[in-house]
Amino acid sequence: MAAQSKPAQLGPWGKATAGAAGAAFANVLVYPLDLIKTKLQVQVKKSADVDKQEATASNEIHYQGTWDALTKIKNAEGIAGLYAGMNGALLGVTSSNFAYFYWYSIVRTLYLQYQKSDVHPSTAAELSLGAVAGALGQLFTIPVAVVTTRQQTQSKEDRKGMVDTAREVVEGEDGITGLWRGLKASLVLVVNPAITYGAYERLKDVLFPGKNTLKPWEAFLLGALSKSIATIVTQPLIVAKVGLQSKPPAARNGKPFKSFVEVMEFIVKNEGALSLFKGIGPQLLKGFLVQGILMMTKERVELMFILFMRFLSKLRSQQLGKAAALAAAAKVASPVIAK
Repeated sequence: MAAQSKPAQLGPWGKATAGAAGAAFANVLVYPLDLIKTKLQVQVKKSADVDKQEATASNEIHYQGTWDALTKIKNAEGIAGLYAGMNGALLGVTSSNFAYFYWYSIVRTLYLQYQKSDVHPSTAAELSLGAVAGALGQLFTIPVAVVTTRQQTQSKEDRKGMVDTAREVVEGEDGITGLWRGLKASLVLVVNPAITYGAYERLKDVLFPGKNTLKPWEAFLLGALSKSIATIVTQPLIVAKVGLQSKPPAARNGKPFKSFVEVMEFIVKNEGALSLFKGIGPQLLKGFLVQGILMMTKERVELMFILFMRFLSKLRSQQLGKAAALAAAAKVASPVIAK
C-alpha cells in the first residue's frame, strides 16, 4: 500500500527537488569525465599530414583520448584543472534537472487526467511528454550551459569566473542572445532526456513489472541502460551543440557557427563522419554513471520525502487529537466551574 501511494503523495516540487539533488550528487562524483568529454568534442581532429609548426603556433593542446586528456590536464593544471568550471556545471545540471522533473511531473499528470485512466502512457506518449518537459526546461536553463561550456573549453590562462564569462558572451557578436546560443540544438536535443526517461519507464515495466519502489541497484541499472541508449542515438547532436556553445576553432578565424547543421558539416568536411561521435567514450561512461546514480539517488530522496511528509501528517494528527481532547475536557469541566 505504501508503494502504491507514492505517486499521489509527492507533487512536482518534491519530484523536482529529488531529481535535482540526485543530479548534483552524481555530477560531483564524475565531473572530470564531463570536462574531458567536452574538450574532446570541441577539438578539431588532427590529420597525419598537419604541419606540427601550425599546431604549435595555435597554442592548442590536442588530446588522443580520455586517458591522454586526463593525464595532460592533470600535468598542466593539477587536480584542480579536472574540476574547472564545476560551479557553473553544477548550477546548470541542478537547475536543468529541477526544471525537467518539475515540468515532466506536471505534463504527465495533466496527460493522465486528460486520459482519465491509470494505465501507463505508451512509449510514444512518454517520449512526447519528455520532449515537452525538456523544451520548457531548456528555455530557462540554457544560459548556464553556454557559460559552463565556455569555461570548460578555455585554457587555464584565459579562464574566468561565471559572471565574467557571461559578460564575455554578451559582449560578443550575438549580444545578449549569445546566452541562448545553441537553443535550437538544445530543443532538438530534448529527445535525449525524452528517450532516457521514456526508455526508463518502458524498461521498468519490462524488467520490474508492478514495482513502484525500486531497490537502489534496480534504479541504477534502469537509469544507466536508458541513458546509454539515448546517448548513442543523439551523440552527433550533442557534439554539434557543444561546438555551437564553445569558441569557434582556429580554422574559422573567430567566426562562430550559426547552426548545429553548420557545425556537423564542418566536422564531416574537416575530420570525417566518424568524428560526429568523438568523445562518445567518456560521454557514455559519464552518462552511464550519472544517470544510474541520479535515478538511484532520486528514488531514495523521493522515499525520504514521502516518509517525512507522513511523519509531519502523523504529528499534525496527534496535535489535532490532543487539541480536540483538551477542548472536550474543557467543555465537560465548564459547567462545574459555573456552579
